[in-house]
Amino acid sequence: MNRRTFLCGLTLGSLSASLVAEAQQPGKVYNIGYLGLGSSFEGPNRTAFYRGLQEHGWIEGQNFVLTARFGQFKSARLREMVAELVQRKVDVIVVQSAEGALAAKHGTSTIPIVAVSPADAVAIGLVASLARPGGNVTGLSYLGTELVGKQIELLREAVPSLSRVAALTNPANPTHAPRLRAAAIGAQGLRIHLESIEARTPAELDKAFATMVRARVGGVLVMSDPMFSNEARRLAQLASTSGLPAIYGFRISVDAGGLMSYGPDFSDLFYRAAAYVDKILKGAKPGDLPVEQPTKFELVVNLKTAKALGLTIPQSVLLRADHVIE
Repeated sequence: MNRRTFLCGLTLGSLSASLVAEAQQPGKVYNIGYLGLGSSFEGPNRTAFYRGLQEHGWIEGQNFVLTARFGQFKSARLREMVAELVQRKVDVIVVQSAEGALAAKHGTSTIPIVAVSPADAVAIGLVASLARPGGNVTGLSYLGTELVGKQIELLREAVPSLSRVAALTNPANPTHAPRLRAAAIGAQGLRIHLESIEARTPAELDKAFATMVRARVGGVLVMSDPMFSNEARRLAQLASTSGLPAIYGFRISVDAGGLMSYGPDFSDLFYRAAAYVDKILKGAKPGDLPVEQPTKFELVVNLKTAKALGLTIPQSVLLRADHVIE
């Protein structure tokens, strides 16, 4: 490294530190609100979010605190939780689900909102456009509608004889209606009959799989949903005992015993959400920050589950898999 490069780096580093210090208002402890649809904010998503915050100079207990509220998988409770966060005068609200993001948008037009993983943010009316969100909402939106066709294709590759598929949906999730329409189009192109089966609560899952068995479907497309993710182990067990190969949008479902998943790396979305929080706390307006989309997608296959179901996953699928559980 020559002297000019060293001095330039030193100057820029000092300037950056100065700007960060100025933007963060030394001595102030910012209040970051978190709204979850479920009952906790733990695991890899929280770890990734905190890692992102730390890389931007945010340390819990030093310059920020986290105020978390949870809907307990009750949509009606979300607006109450938003009201509590507003009352606590949080500086920004981080939201995981589409339902939570819409509830937050309804509950405040002044507090910035960073939505981490709602599918199809424009289609559900969360933002005006990805490039210019407008209002007080920004963040990351994954391509849930575009992914379902690929998920059905992958399930068909894994089960070549597949002719009837059940789509497990949660009608309380506003993103599932457009995804179900897209799934129907994708299934029709593959000459697969698609049957929609609903489950609003964990208590309805047993009935949903019993309906699938009676309908004699050959596989299941589990729509990405926070409640389904929280019930990942139970869903995997129900699919196994029903003898149904299933594909999910969350890797956590495959780690819990599901057959396969294809979708974005959600931990990466939480990591990237930290950059939005950083910019907003330093003065950026959420409506001026473009909504970003996933850049990392992963196909995960569980060979132990395939063996239990009597399936032989084709080599063409295994060669494309990012992770294979043996």
